[in-house]
Amino acid sequence: MENVLLIIHLFLAMGLILAVLLQRSEGGGLGIGGGAGGTSGRAPATAMGKLTWLLGAAFIVTSISLTIIVARNTAGASVIDRLSDAPVTAPASDDSTVPSGESLLPPSTDSNAPLVPAGE
Repeated sequence: MENVLLIIHLFLAMGLILAVLLQRSEGGGLGIGGGAGGTSGRAPATAMGKLTWLLGAAFIVTSISLTIIVARNTAGASVIDRLSDAPVTAPASDDSTVPSGESLLPPSTDSNAPLVPAGE
């Protein structure tokens, strides 16, 4: 259900963008200078304007629906709650993984030592 609603939401977003871009420009940004020339400063509602309002309302409804669905799926758990509930694991102190003190020393100069190139 969530995926279907998400696809509908995406189509509504694209439709809303197209509807806004296809509307006729009335000049005078922010509603200044537009209108029908009567006492009202608002232009009469066109079919494209009504379509834009319809797509906008449907977009808001799908946004709220998706938010509710996702909130139910998370079951009220926060990411911070999940981090604090995770058990803390200490590194294992296995004697076989800890090197002995002798292996940390540099190799001796006996006959079994590897040949190291001399610096020039």
